[in-house]
Amino acid sequence: MTLRERILAVFRGETPDVVPYMLDLSHWFYHRRRLPWDLSQVYVEPERELIDYHKRARVGFYLPNLAAFYSATFAPDVKAVTERQTNGGVPEIVWRIETPLGSIERVRTWEERSYAWGISRWGIQTETDLRVFGYAMSRRRFAPHWDRYVAWDRYVGDCGVVYMPLGYSAMGHLLNYWMGVEAATYAAADWAGLMHETVDSVNRNTLELVDLLCQSPAQVVIMGDNFSSDIQPPSFFNEWSRDFYNETIARLHSAGKFVAVHIDGRLRGALSMIRDTGADCADAVTPAPTGDLNAAECRREAGERFILSGGVSPNLWMPDAPLAEFEAKAMEWLDQKKTTSRFIANAGDQVPPGADERRIAIMRELVETHGRF
Repeated sequence: MTLRERILAVFRGETPDVVPYMLDLSHWFYHRRRLPWDLSQVYVEPERELIDYHKRARVGFYLPNLAAFYSATFAPDVKAVTERQTNGGVPEIVWRIETPLGSIERVRTWEERSYAWGISRWGIQTETDLRVFGYAMSRRRFAPHWDRYVAWDRYVGDCGVVYMPLGYSAMGHLLNYWMGVEAATYAAADWAGLMHETVDSVNRNTLELVDLLCQSPAQVVIMGDNFSSDIQPPSFFNEWSRDFYNETIARLHSAGKFVAVHIDGRLRGALSMIRDTGADCADAVTPAPTGDLNAAECRREAGERFILSGGVSPNLWMPDAPLAEFEAKAMEWLDQKKTTSRFIANAGDQVPPGADERRIAIMRELVETHGRF
């Protein structure tokens, strides 16, 4: 079977010949090649260099991080601007939204050491700011660019399955883009009425995007709010996001799509929480030593049918991590095949910048040797 066939077999509930092996190598690849990692731009054409590397390494491709398979536009009375600038010689990206109610903007600053854009200024500080966010984000309109998706899918070919990114829910936007965890948590208590009004209106608008993706050529849609059970425990999720996730997944399933949800933090409570929404797969699962559950505990919480895609935590990919420990954790992940075929061999979230390139091949060899059903 090809890598593509193995991945889709797992989603269909079938048993592949070998456990699928796929990785998000984007961040590692850009850092290693010193390529631009520009969040103010989108990739219209397939990332051929990155995909070619996956093909040479015989690693499944699945996550088109900066691709644009659809576009979002705001209402005529809303202006959205993205600008690159420098501050003290350090690159910054500013996102600004201007509405009749006022303006908000957020800033991310380039961090050379991590090769990433850290958030240096959050965009929502007051209730008025939150109203601006809700006014703009609840009036978006979405247009498809399926030709771009088809081009990516064709270029990847048998080397993987191109997931269709849905992006964040309303609460995900607030936690990760516009407020931060602390401010959003306080606002959920202090401005509860306005927060519910805002979250509900933005989620209703996002369901229009969901309906659009139901018509897409993609087989797998990926969504998620960078879930971690210490930030969004079930009680918080039930109040703010569960209805949206339940409805989104039901609509996508009715259209014949599979759904993966990105869970890149604490797992205890999060795996069963997302499983119970009807999602097919937990993506980015990071077990111990970085995560709070080992591979066997992940499987016990997930149950036999929920797909777990992940397996080896980011720190173990680094050159200073003992290779024996890296191999042992990969083997622990593969040990699931004794009871289920509903899992994918992957990194916990992604292979990090500075990772030991040899370990990409080492894990592939472990999968090919010990991952046969």
